[in-house]
Amino acid sequence: MNKEQHPGPDARIEALRKGGKLVVLGAGESGAGAALLGRKQGFAVFVSDKGSIAPKYKDVLSQTGIDWEEGGHTEARVLDADLCVKSPGIPDTVPMVQALISKGVPVISEIEFASWYCGATLIAITGSNGKTTTTLLTHHLLVQGGLDAGLAGNIGDSFAAMVARETHEYYVLEVSSFQLDGIMGFRPHIAVITNITPDHLDRYAYRMENYIRSKLRIAENQTPSDHLVYDLDDPVLGEEIQPGRFAPKLWPCSLNQPLEEGAWSTGKDIHIKTHNNDLTMSTDSLALEGQHNIKNTMAAATVARLLGIRNESIRQSVANFQGAPHRLEKVLKIHHVQYINDSKATNVNATFYALDSMTTPTVWIVGGVDKGNDYQPLMPLVREKVKAIICLGVDNSKILDAFGNAVDLVVETYAMSEAVKVAYKIAERGDTVLLSPACASFDLFKNYEDRGNQFKEAVKSL
Repeated sequence: MNKEQHPGPDARIEALRKGGKLVVLGAGESGAGAALLGRKQGFAVFVSDKGSIAPKYKDVLSQTGIDWEEGGHTEARVLDADLCVKSPGIPDTVPMVQALISKGVPVISEIEFASWYCGATLIAITGSNGKTTTTLLTHHLLVQGGLDAGLAGNIGDSFAAMVARETHEYYVLEVSSFQLDGIMGFRPHIAVITNITPDHLDRYAYRMENYIRSKLRIAENQTPSDHLVYDLDDPVLGEEIQPGRFAPKLWPCSLNQPLEEGAWSTGKDIHIKTHNNDLTMSTDSLALEGQHNIKNTMAAATVARLLGIRNESIRQSVANFQGAPHRLEKVLKIHHVQYINDSKATNVNATFYALDSMTTPTVWIVGGVDKGNDYQPLMPLVREKVKAIICLGVDNSKILDAFGNAVDLVVETYAMSEAVKVAYKIAERGDTVLLSPACASFDLFKNYEDRGNQFKEAVKSL
């Protein structure tokens, strides 16, 4: 990532993007989008999914005349590819991917593929936590500021699907480490890393350094004319991102120290300084609550300033922004008990932010698929704020071991309706019931959205 390591356009990409046989592994949102874009660009497209394909994606593929299979891979046909786009949920270690790599077939992610056919200015946002909120807020700031900006990536529509059907001057993309694992030349003009804390370690051989390397790839193709916005207070980013180690212009954000350039907070105000332009806004005016959301706002507002959005537009936009669904989402207040849906908290750090923002005694619903979690960082908050724990997962042993002696009441449940009914019985006037699982959802739910929606429905049914 040194400044000297940026050759011109990759000749290999230029050759690959001209067409040939494209195999798409996995037919979810990103896979279907890649297939549509590939078809539009003249590739002979074949989609192969080891599992079953959702009816809506079958319809899209069939209506477009794209060949597909489900329930397994026809190896000979897959290995005949000139190029493979792999859905982010498929690890590099699966036998079919290894066979493609051994044969010399490039295996890339959908965001890489889409970027080959997109002339827009790209803003890409990653991080262990806060990336969805920061992405939505950044897009909101740009649109309210008068820019033609699309929103895609790990949120909403796939980048490839949008490139296939729409043209925008700017794209704001939420990108995951899994998507970054499959890039070759992907180069955002502005990259944002909100933080790097342990997450998905089961995918990275339980080695934190592998996960860190994956996240930092967002900047690997950037040049000195590009920008990297990052949280200087984050221990990993504070150590990894040093002047001279990365090509783009660095824009740090901090809650702890004033900066000559970048964004910082004095507690009452946020200050942003870019290219001799100063923006100050009161933290009291922000629509989003919590220290972590001050950081998210600083990052998004820095992007907006770098793209020339007026200060007054930024101030108005951060004040009227509606937050991300399933992220500290207030559902209902029943008998003076507030129910909060934080289903998107799929790791310990996200749940730390949620518990830290609680100001009343909390009944905490937690559990799911553990991704190598270390729950110890939560212990002080649990002892201070949590009156009862409701476990919601197939295997709750690790949570029971961690917190069994920290609170007076721990209850195991195996369905959302049951968990919410138990919470209703435990919670008293003035309490909060918080769903913040700190785990993935796949043991009992389709995804975190399904988990959050079931929580909201169960609360409304009380």
